Amino acid sequence: MLSAIKFELILRKDELKDEVVETIYLGGGTPSLLAVEDLELLLNIIKINYTVLEDPEITLEANPDDLSEEQLIKLSKTPINRLSIGIQSFFEEDLKLMNRAHNAVEAKNCLSVATQYFDNITIDLIYGVPNMTNERWKENLQIAFDFGIHHISSYALTVEPKTALESFINNGKIPSPDETVAKEHFDILVEETTNNGFVHYEISNFGKPNYFSKHNTSYWLNKKYLGIGPSAHSFNKTHRSWNVANNAKYIKALKEGELALEVEELTKEDRFNEYLMTGLRTIWGVSLNQVAEEFGVEFKETLLKNANRFIQEGLLVIANEMKQSVVEEEITSLDAPRNDNYVLKTTAKGKFLADGLASELFII
Repeated sequence: MLSAIKFELILRKDELKDEVVETIYLGGGTPSLLAVEDLELLLNIIKINYTVLEDPEITLEANPDDLSEEQLIKLSKTPINRLSIGIQSFFEEDLKLMNRAHNAVEAKNCLSVATQYFDNITIDLIYGVPNMTNERWKENLQIAFDFGIHHISSYALTVEPKTALESFINNGKIPSPDETVAKEHFDILVEETTNNGFVHYEISNFGKPNYFSKHNTSYWLNKKYLGIGPSAHSFNKTHRSWNVANNAKYIKALKEGELALEVEELTKEDRFNEYLMTGLRTIWGVSLNQVAEEFGVEFKETLLKNANRFIQEGLLVIANEMKQSVVEEEITSLDAPRNDNYVLKTTAKGKFLADGLASELFII
């Protein structure tokens, strides 16, 4: 697998020949299971074959049970400068319900050690978990704050097919996730993170100034990206591609000097809908000028016409660009579009419904 990934990196280098690589994300799976030497080898291949920013953001995804102090010390000596740790919850009952490999003690111990060696750490937390009270959710958040975490990604629990969670629900052992509870938890999440100095810059992401995820922000700002490895997706603004999900087929193709991927050409409507979906999820919103310039005035007019009823319902708003603030300084540093124009964005009331609102505004 490592040989195949290395070969794909070299084989596809021309796809980013005119780009500067600003971020590298080792994730989707558990790359922390790799030896540190293997991670460094992959990073070195990228450095040799691509034009890389002098100090790129390099993130490693990991689970708490994979990060021993010995491993963290080794990782701290590599170019990796950001950790994304799948904590999910600091409570045993939640972790068992989600069938996580780590326990509550490991979650806390992991952060106790990780924060000694890495400043830039993001953790995942899940809300809307059956039987999780508002008080326990607040305590989950407070534990994260007490560890000095600067970034939190938080998502509502979803029930995937053929999982232990689905079995528990079908057998009546636990109730199904309640959307009303999830909304209450989301509101608590927004309030508590705001009170602790976080900026709610994307629906599921909360960061203190200078700790926004540069990698994920590049997705939301519609930048090109190259995905390497089985199931990885790539985007070059006009086409989207994805590698085969089967490991054996992926390796076999690369052994034969071929890429096992599918390519989809994006229509103007596809690109507009994607911009709408990502834009409404962020504090930057959807630039009406950008819509007119990239897709045409008719797209802008259709968008405004379709958005009107949601504006009347207090779910969307047309606002001028942000005024001078800490948030604006962060936006500037991430090269967000900054025109003296108006943007369409969600209100506080509409944030939780952003994806649904976007789908209602899609142009088919």
